[in-house]
Amino acid sequence: MDLKELLRIIETHGLKLLGGVAVLIVGFILARLLLRLIKRSRKYQSIDPTARGFLTGVIRVVLYSAVILAAIGVMGVPLSSFVAILASAGVAVSLALQGALSNIVGGVTLLLLKQVKAGEYVKVGENEGTVRSIGMFYTELITADNRHVSLPNSSLTNAAIVNYTREGTRRLDIPVGTSYKADPAVVRSVLLACAEGSGVLETPAPQVLLEKCAESSLDFLLRVQVRSEDYWRLKFELTERAKLALDAAGIEIPYPQLDVHMK
Repeated sequence: MDLKELLRIIETHGLKLLGGVAVLIVGFILARLLLRLIKRSRKYQSIDPTARGFLTGVIRVVLYSAVILAAIGVMGVPLSSFVAILASAGVAVSLALQGALSNIVGGVTLLLLKQVKAGEYVKVGENEGTVRSIGMFYTELITADNRHVSLPNSSLTNAAIVNYTREGTRRLDIPVGTSYKADPAVVRSVLLACAEGSGVLETPAPQVLLEKCAESSLDFLLRVQVRSEDYWRLKFELTERAKLALDAAGIEIPYPQLDVHMK
């Protein structure tokens, strides 16, 4: 191939290639700007927060696909040929996109069945946290210690989901151990007093139950009903209140001990 032929090829196809690259760059920039405008619009903000992430993913895919097809057209590649190539490689493409397609179907399923919503605290397998959004491929959780977890949508549709928020209230059990010398009636009155004025719900009424007679202690449960959003605050607050109240009442909270008798 001589220099003249090389220059002719560059002149014939080089400009088309540069034009296609320019369309890609400008198109992606415009697509991002348009996506930002859509997110800021009032109609978008009025959509259920749970569906926003999925809708954003769909819009992004549509815009980027349109830019890519436009760039291919500018480069001079017939769209019919491009479609034919994809069709001929259909098996390979379908295998490559199998996981992505299952996640898309999983996202649609979650939105339709409303198994989880944005703002709800859920547990899926070993992961638990507050749902931030359901995207096109992933569901985002924010854990209690502010970690970001992305779960494939298909994993949520194929696993048991524990939703701690949906019912609005949760039962809270505070375990407390006392010595065998303690009077259960006194312990019960002291622990019930701890639940007063703390945000605990009155219905059902708080209970103090003797769970078992352990090796070194009498194990009680302070059982109360609380609002879902108050669960963690009251868990720590009531545990501290119970300890201070038992100390004030002169009721010993024993540590594990073993009596050894020598013969």
